[in-house]
This record gives sequence, structure tokens and C-alpha cells, in this order.
Amino acid sequence: MDPVRRQRGLKRSVEAVTVGVVLVGLVLAFLGLRPQKIQSSGCHIPAIYNFGDSNSDTGGLSAVFHQLPSPYGNTFFGKPSGRFSDGRLMIDFIAQKLGLPYLSAYLDSFGANFHHGVNFATGGSTIMPIDGRLFEGIFSPISLNIQFSQFVQLKSRVNEVLSQDKNSYVSATIPTPEDFSKALYTIDIGQNDIHAGLRWKTLEQVLESISDMTAKLALTIEQLYQQGSRIFWIHNTGPLGCLPLCLAHSQPGDSDLDQNGCLKTYNEVAQEFNRLLKERVLDLRAKLSDAVLIYIDIYTAKYTLISEAEKYGFSDPLGQCCGGQGDSPFHCGVNTTTSANGTQVFGGSCSNPSKYINWDSVHYTDAANEWIAKRVLDGSFSDPPVSITEVCRKPPQL
Repeated sequence: MDPVRRQRGLKRSVEAVTVGVVLVGLVLAFLGLRPQKIQSSGCHIPAIYNFGDSNSDTGGLSAVFHQLPSPYGNTFFGKPSGRFSDGRLMIDFIAQKLGLPYLSAYLDSFGANFHHGVNFATGGSTIMPIDGRLFEGIFSPISLNIQFSQFVQLKSRVNEVLSQDKNSYVSATIPTPEDFSKALYTIDIGQNDIHAGLRWKTLEQVLESISDMTAKLALTIEQLYQQGSRIFWIHNTGPLGCLPLCLAHSQPGDSDLDQNGCLKTYNEVAQEFNRLLKERVLDLRAKLSDAVLIYIDIYTAKYTLISEAEKYGFSDPLGQCCGGQGDSPFHCGVNTTTSANGTQVFGGSCSNPSKYINWDSVHYTDAANEWIAKRVLDGSFSDPPVSITEVCRKPPQL
């Protein structure tokens, strides 16, 4: 080839790559996703696969049912991001700590990139399928067994697509098959099962059902293990009795509340769930000897923050920033009234979300999630007591 023509061809190739990089940046900006530093040296976890509910949903419910309105997402992303918060969730802080991009929701068909993991969590999801309640806008039909099925389908489709299409763009947006066994598998689900039970069943029925809930969660971990998963990060459930929604629905008397104003019964049920879940995890460690199972005490982390809110710069630990006190989360940002001149008035947020633990009546603020994440990720609430960085560099031999 003529040297001049070759030089021009190289120039056009460089220009094409430059344009491609700019376009990717523009797309990320349009989607409200901030660029992140990708994978620092020394970390051996290439991806995250998350299963859960609204506590870790990064856009699944918004993509399928209804988009979360402003002011959701405004504090950190500058606009709604599909997250039930004014900003980031625990799963976002995990991704940041590992140097990975924020997880795309499996159900989001626009702008998703699954190369470094997938988020199967959906707001309102449960461990056990719940029939007949999802039309109330509280629970999702995408229970844990469906999320697992989605994961299995994803693995199958990845192998199928890569065998048929060697396109570099396709390879850059879907998982790498060999990374499935090296990835971190995070699980954060169970809160909605307990909430649903306490709402429609007797206390005795709820307590009896916890064994089935935790057994189903443990079975899912085993099924993931059979699919090649080896590193698990398992959250227990938080103090439900401290959520504004639960306090408002129960209308408790003083004798029903603990020293921090939280519902004793709800928290006791959550603690029983956590006790049995930890037992299941210990059993799995003995059974799955080459797996790493990290049990995360989210309950204690959250209750510590609630108990010492003022010490850490938070006010009104049982109040909420967005929507009416104790109202459904979906009242945050929605049209609630019409003024005399016909102008729509929306359920807005407080002036300073960073002073609140609760964003809406069920979910935490970006500031509260960040506080909890710092303590959880350094190993302070882990069993065994290892940090996410240690797991990332070299999974502990349990």
C-alpha cells in the first residue's frame, strides 16, 4: 500500500476511535451515570451479580412497571436513576470499592452494559412468591426464583451469542464466560417477605414461615454454586420496626416501642430471620467447602446509625425526607394535590437530605447508605470479619 494512503488510513482509524470514545462519554452523561475508575490492580473480582429487592434495585422496577419520578436520584445522579433513594445504594458503593461500573438492571433494555455484572434485583421482590398482592403496587412478581432463572438464561445466552457473533461491540457489553466463577454474588432480600407477613398474617404464622424463607434463600445459593458461583456476599435484613411506613401502619403504643422509638415486634421478627439465615450460611460453609460465604450484619449497622444518629450528623432518625410521614414510598415525587390556580403540587423532598437517614418511608438516603457502606465494606459487620478489599484481592479460605 502507498505510504501516504496508509498514513491517511491510520489517521481515519484514530479519529474513529476518538469519536467512539466521545460518543460513549455522551451516552453515559445522557444516562446520568458518572464515569468510574475501572478495576484497580490487585483486584481479582471482575464482575458483580446481584439478587434482591428495592434496597439494591438500580432500575429494574422503573424499566418494567413505572419510572421513579424526581426527586429520586437528584442528590447524586442529578435525576431519577431507577434507585429508591436520592442517590446511591449499598450495591453502588460495593461496585465503587471494587473499581467496577455501577450495575445495569437486567430488565433495562436501554443503555445497559453487562460486561462487569448484572443486577437482577427488582423493587418489591420477595424470596417466596406472593400471589394476589402485586396489584396493590407494593410487591413485585419477580421473586428470587425468577431472578435465579434470569441468571441461568443470561449465562446460556452469553455462550450462544458469543459462539455466533464475534463483534467487538457485543463482546464489550456482555459478560465474559470465564468471569462467572470469579465474580462476586451479592444477595439482599427478605425484607418484603417479613413486611408482607406482618401485614396479612398473624405473628405466629410469620415466625413459622421464616424457616421456609431462609431455606429457599440457602437453596438459591446452592443453585448458584452449581452454576459455578463461588464468592457470596449475603446481607441479612434491616430493622423493619424503625421504618416510618411500619410505624405509621401499626400505630403503636409506648409499650410497643423500644428505647429508640422502633417497633419491638417487627425488629424481633427481623432478628429471628437473621438468626436462621446465619445458621443456613454456616451450614452452607460446611457443605460447600470451596466457596466463600460472607455474612453481612446489615441489621446491626443500620440500628447503630439509628441509635447514634445525632453523633454522626443525622437528625430525626425515624423521620423521612420525601413524601408525607409514613406514606407509601410512591407518594414521594408524585402529584398529590392541585393548587387553587390549577398548578400541580408534587410530593417534594426536604431541603437537606444528608441530614436524614430515611429518604422515603422505606428506603435510605444517599448519605445514610454511604455511612453504612463504609462500616460494612471495612469488615466491621462481616462474618468472618474481612473487608471487601480483602475479598477482592484474595478470597479468604474459610
